Amino acid sequence: MASLPSYVPRPVGRALNAALHAGLAVVDRVGEIAPGTRAAARFGSFGQGTSIGFPPATLMNTGAIHLGSDTLIGRHVTLSAGYGPLDERDLERTLVIGDRCVIGARCSFAAHELIEIGDGVWFGQDVFVCDASHGYRDPHMPIGEQFGAHAPVRIGSGTWIGHGAIVLPGTTIGCNVAVAAGSVVRGEIPDHSVVAGVPARVIRRLENGVGWVGAHGDVREVLDGRIGATG
Repeated sequence: MASLPSYVPRPVGRALNAALHAGLAVVDRVGEIAPGTRAAARFGSFGQGTSIGFPPATLMNTGAIHLGSDTLIGRHVTLSAGYGPLDERDLERTLVIGDRCVIGARCSFAAHELIEIGDGVWFGQDVFVCDASHGYRDPHMPIGEQFGAHAPVRIGSGTWIGHGAIVLPGTTIGCNVAVAAGSVVRGEIPDHSVVAGVPARVIRRLENGVGWVGAHGDVREVLDGRIGATG
Protein backbone atom coordinates (compact mmCIF):
# COMPACT_ATOMS: atom_id res chain seq x y z
CA MET A 1 0.00 0.00 0.00
CA ALA A 2 3.00 2.31 -0.48
CA SER A 3 1.06 4.37 -3.04
CA LEU A 4 -1.54 5.43 -0.46
CA PRO A 5 -1.00 8.34 1.93
CA SER A 6 0.76 7.32 5.12
CA TYR A 7 -2.25 8.25 7.24
CA VAL A 8 -4.45 5.60 5.58
CA PRO A 9 -4.37 2.44 7.72
CA ARG A 10 -3.13 -0.66 5.93
CA PRO A 11 -6.41 -2.60 6.37
CA VAL A 12 -8.33 0.32 4.87
CA GLY A 13 -5.91 0.48 1.97
CA ARG A 14 -6.35 -3.22 1.28
CA ALA A 15 -10.12 -2.88 1.39
CA LEU A 16 -10.02 0.08 -1.03
CA ASN A 17 -7.73 -1.85 -3.36
CA ALA A 18 -10.04 -4.87 -3.35
CA ALA A 19 -13.11 -2.70 -3.91
CA LEU A 20 -11.47 -0.90 -6.82
CA HIS A 21 -10.50 -4.11 -8.59
CA ALA A 22 -13.93 -5.63 -7.94
CA GLY A 23 -15.52 -2.54 -9.45
CA LEU A 24 -13.27 -2.73 -12.51
CA ALA A 25 -14.21 -6.38 -12.97
CA VAL A 26 -17.89 -5.41 -12.97
CA VAL A 27 -17.22 -2.65 -15.51
CA ASP A 28 -15.39 -5.14 -17.74
CA ARG A 29 -18.31 -7.56 -17.66
CA VAL A 30 -21.02 -4.95 -18.14
CA GLY A 31 -19.11 -3.13 -20.90
CA GLU A 32 -18.36 -6.26 -22.93
CA ILE A 33 -20.08 -6.40 -26.32
CA ALA A 34 -21.76 -9.78 -26.71
CA PRO A 35 -24.82 -11.25 -28.47
CA GLY A 36 -27.99 -9.64 -27.15
CA THR A 37 -26.47 -6.22 -26.49
CA ARG A 38 -27.53 -3.18 -28.49
CA ALA A 39 -23.97 -2.66 -29.68
CA ALA A 40 -23.81 -6.20 -31.09
CA ALA A 41 -27.12 -5.70 -32.92
CA ARG A 42 -25.56 -2.84 -34.91
CA PHE A 43 -23.07 -5.20 -36.59
CA GLY A 44 -23.79 -6.75 -39.97
CA SER A 45 -23.65 -10.07 -38.13
CA PHE A 46 -22.41 -11.02 -34.68
CA GLY A 47 -22.04 -14.73 -33.98
CA GLN A 48 -23.00 -16.63 -30.87
CA GLY A 49 -20.24 -16.90 -28.29
CA THR A 50 -18.38 -13.91 -29.73
CA SER A 51 -17.34 -10.99 -27.54
CA ILE A 52 -15.48 -7.69 -27.75
CA GLY A 53 -13.62 -6.66 -24.61
CA PHE A 54 -14.24 -3.37 -22.84
CA PRO A 55 -13.27 -0.77 -23.69
CA PRO A 56 -12.92 -1.06 -27.47
CA ALA A 57 -10.87 1.57 -29.30
CA THR A 58 -12.83 2.47 -32.46
CA LEU A 59 -15.85 0.66 -33.92
CA MET A 60 -16.79 2.41 -37.17
CA ASN A 61 -19.57 1.55 -39.62
CA THR A 62 -20.28 -1.69 -37.80
CA GLY A 63 -23.14 -2.54 -40.17
CA ALA A 64 -20.45 -3.54 -42.69
CA ILE A 65 -18.54 -5.65 -40.15
CA HIS A 66 -19.35 -9.37 -39.82
CA LEU A 67 -18.08 -11.47 -36.93
CA GLY A 68 -18.39 -15.26 -36.81
CA SER A 69 -19.13 -17.44 -33.79
CA ASP A 70 -16.93 -17.99 -30.71
CA THR A 71 -14.50 -15.23 -31.67
CA LEU A 72 -12.75 -13.38 -28.85
CA ILE A 73 -11.69 -9.78 -29.44
CA GLY A 74 -9.51 -8.08 -26.83
CA ARG A 75 -9.59 -4.60 -25.35
CA HIS A 76 -8.72 -1.41 -27.20
CA VAL A 77 -9.21 -3.07 -30.61
CA THR A 78 -10.15 -1.01 -33.68
CA LEU A 79 -12.64 -2.49 -36.16
CA SER A 80 -13.15 0.05 -38.92
CA ALA A 81 -15.05 -0.13 -42.22
CA GLY A 82 -14.92 2.63 -44.83
CA TYR A 83 -13.33 6.05 -44.73
CA GLY A 84 -15.45 7.52 -41.96
CA PRO A 85 -18.91 7.61 -40.39
CA LEU A 86 -20.20 9.64 -43.34
CA ASP A 87 -18.84 7.32 -46.05
CA GLU A 88 -21.72 7.17 -48.54
CA ARG A 89 -20.55 4.11 -50.46
CA ASP A 90 -22.61 0.93 -50.25
CA LEU A 91 -20.65 -0.75 -47.47
CA GLU A 92 -22.02 -4.24 -46.89
CA ARG A 93 -19.27 -6.79 -46.20
CA THR A 94 -16.14 -4.72 -45.74
CA LEU A 95 -14.56 -6.44 -42.72
CA VAL A 96 -15.30 -10.15 -42.30
CA ILE A 97 -13.86 -12.19 -39.43
CA GLY A 98 -14.58 -15.92 -39.19
CA ASP A 99 -15.37 -18.34 -36.38
CA ARG A 100 -13.13 -19.16 -33.42
CA CYS A 101 -10.69 -16.31 -34.01
CA VAL A 102 -8.68 -14.65 -31.24
CA ILE A 103 -7.70 -11.00 -31.62
CA GLY A 104 -5.24 -9.58 -29.10
CA ALA A 105 -5.41 -6.23 -27.35
CA ARG A 106 -4.83 -3.06 -29.37
CA CYS A 107 -5.06 -4.74 -32.77
CA SER A 108 -6.33 -2.50 -35.55
CA PHE A 109 -8.24 -3.52 -38.70
CA ALA A 110 -8.82 -0.70 -41.19
CA ALA A 111 -10.97 -2.07 -44.04
CA HIS A 112 -11.86 0.36 -46.83
CA GLU A 113 -13.16 -2.24 -49.28
CA LEU A 114 -12.40 -5.78 -48.05
CA ILE A 115 -10.46 -7.49 -45.30
CA GLU A 116 -11.48 -11.14 -45.02
CA ILE A 117 -10.21 -13.39 -42.24
CA GLY A 118 -10.88 -17.13 -42.14
CA ASP A 119 -11.72 -19.39 -39.21
CA GLY A 120 -9.43 -20.07 -36.28
CA VAL A 121 -7.05 -17.19 -37.03
CA TRP A 122 -5.18 -15.92 -33.97
CA PHE A 123 -3.58 -12.50 -33.64
CA GLY A 124 -1.08 -11.37 -31.03
CA GLN A 125 -1.29 -7.86 -29.63
CA ASP A 126 -0.73 -4.62 -31.59
CA VAL A 127 -1.24 -6.15 -35.03
CA PHE A 128 -2.24 -3.75 -37.84
CA VAL A 129 -4.10 -4.87 -40.98
CA CYS A 130 -5.16 -2.46 -43.74
CA ASP A 131 -6.39 -2.78 -47.33
CA ALA A 132 -5.52 0.73 -48.57
CA SER A 133 -2.63 3.13 -48.32
CA HIS A 134 -1.84 6.73 -49.18
CA GLY A 135 -0.54 8.09 -52.45
CA TYR A 136 2.38 10.50 -52.66
CA ARG A 137 2.70 11.58 -56.30
CA ASP A 138 1.01 14.96 -56.10
CA PRO A 139 3.70 17.20 -54.60
CA HIS A 140 1.19 19.95 -53.85
CA MET A 141 -1.26 17.90 -51.77
CA PRO A 142 -0.70 16.63 -48.24
CA ILE A 143 0.08 12.90 -48.20
CA GLY A 144 -2.81 12.25 -45.83
CA GLU A 145 -5.28 13.56 -48.43
CA GLN A 146 -3.95 11.37 -51.24
CA PHE A 147 -5.80 8.07 -51.09
CA GLY A 148 -4.21 5.04 -52.68
CA ALA A 149 -5.94 2.24 -54.51
CA HIS A 150 -7.87 -0.40 -52.59
CA ALA A 151 -6.23 -3.82 -52.50
CA PRO A 152 -8.18 -6.51 -50.60
CA VAL A 153 -6.51 -8.47 -47.81
CA ARG A 154 -7.29 -12.15 -47.14
CA ILE A 155 -5.94 -14.26 -44.29
CA GLY A 156 -6.52 -18.00 -44.46
CA SER A 157 -7.94 -20.22 -41.74
CA GLY A 158 -5.69 -21.51 -39.00
CA THR A 159 -3.07 -18.80 -39.39
CA TRP A 160 -1.19 -17.15 -36.51
CA ILE A 161 -0.14 -13.48 -36.77
CA GLY A 162 2.53 -12.60 -34.22
CA HIS A 163 2.77 -9.58 -31.91
CA GLY A 164 3.24 -6.24 -33.64
CA ALA A 165 3.03 -7.59 -37.19
CA ILE A 166 1.76 -5.38 -40.04
CA VAL A 167 -0.25 -6.79 -42.95
CA LEU A 168 -0.20 -4.43 -45.92
CA PRO A 169 -2.77 -3.85 -48.69
CA GLY A 170 -3.01 -6.54 -51.36
CA THR A 171 -1.75 -9.35 -49.14
CA THR A 172 -3.12 -12.88 -49.33
CA ILE A 173 -1.92 -15.16 -46.54
CA GLY A 174 -2.67 -18.84 -46.94
CA CYS A 175 -3.97 -21.35 -44.39
CA ASN A 176 -2.00 -22.39 -41.31
CA VAL A 177 0.72 -19.80 -41.82
CA ALA A 178 2.89 -18.58 -38.93
CA VAL A 179 3.82 -14.89 -39.18
CA ALA A 180 6.67 -13.96 -36.84
CA ALA A 181 6.32 -11.06 -34.42
CA GLY A 182 7.18 -7.68 -35.90
CA SER A 183 6.98 -8.85 -39.52
CA VAL A 184 5.73 -6.61 -42.33
CA VAL A 185 3.80 -8.78 -44.77
CA ARG A 186 2.87 -8.05 -48.36
CA GLY A 187 2.06 -10.22 -51.35
CA GLU A 188 1.16 -13.91 -51.64
CA ILE A 189 2.08 -16.20 -48.75
CA PRO A 190 1.58 -19.94 -49.42
CA ASP A 191 -0.27 -22.35 -47.15
CA HIS A 192 1.69 -24.10 -44.38
CA SER A 193 4.64 -21.75 -44.27
CA VAL A 194 6.53 -19.65 -41.73
CA VAL A 195 7.37 -16.05 -42.62
CA ALA A 196 9.47 -13.45 -40.83
CA GLY A 197 11.23 -10.16 -41.40
CA VAL A 198 10.79 -6.70 -42.92
CA PRO A 199 9.70 -7.36 -45.58
CA ALA A 200 8.50 -10.82 -44.55
CA ARG A 201 10.03 -13.77 -46.37
CA VAL A 202 9.25 -17.48 -46.27
CA ILE A 203 11.81 -19.03 -43.93
CA ARG A 204 10.23 -22.48 -43.67
CA ARG A 205 7.59 -24.38 -45.62
CA LEU A 206 5.88 -27.77 -45.43
CA GLU A 207 6.81 -30.29 -48.12
CA ASN A 208 4.66 -33.43 -48.15
CA GLY A 209 6.67 -36.53 -47.38
CA VAL A 210 9.72 -34.49 -46.38
CA GLY A 211 8.86 -32.19 -43.47
CA TRP A 212 9.28 -28.53 -42.66
CA VAL A 213 12.04 -27.34 -44.99
CA GLY A 214 14.02 -24.24 -44.04
CA ALA A 215 15.34 -21.60 -46.39
CA HIS A 216 18.80 -23.23 -46.25
CA GLY A 217 17.54 -26.77 -46.75
CA ASP A 218 17.42 -27.98 -43.14
CA VAL A 219 14.40 -30.15 -42.33
CA ARG A 220 12.28 -30.34 -39.20
CA GLU A 221 9.94 -33.26 -38.66
CA VAL A 222 6.16 -32.97 -38.68
CA LEU A 223 4.71 -33.20 -35.17
CA ASP A 224 1.31 -33.66 -33.57
CA GLY A 225 0.77 -30.18 -32.14
CA ARG A 226 -2.09 -30.98 -29.81
CA ILE A 227 -1.59 -30.11 -26.15
CA GLY A 228 -0.18 -33.11 -24.35
CA ALA A 229 0.88 -34.90 -27.52
CA THR A 230 4.23 -36.70 -27.32
CA GLY A 231 4.79 -37.67 -30.95
